[in-house]
Amino acid sequence: MVALQIRDVPEAVRDTLTERARARGQSLQSYLREVVLREAAFANNLAVLDSVATWNEGSGASLEDVLAARDAGREDPRA
Repeated sequence: MVALQIRDVPEAVRDTLTERARARGQSLQSYLREVVLREAAFANNLAVLDSVATWNEGSGASLEDVLAARDAGREDPRA
């Protein structure tokens, strides 16, 4: 693991983050670690979404095909 240090954070921002940590029953260190991990995960999610956005192959199914498949799946199998 690595250590991170952030300089020049305004006191008001530090106070807000400290209050958020306290409200969650965490230390400021633990809270900020979660914030950093969540942000990194979010960046990974954006990368996945960006790659999906470039897909241009479709299934060829029309809206009617999708709705018919949905309705067929909803039919009572005992009928």
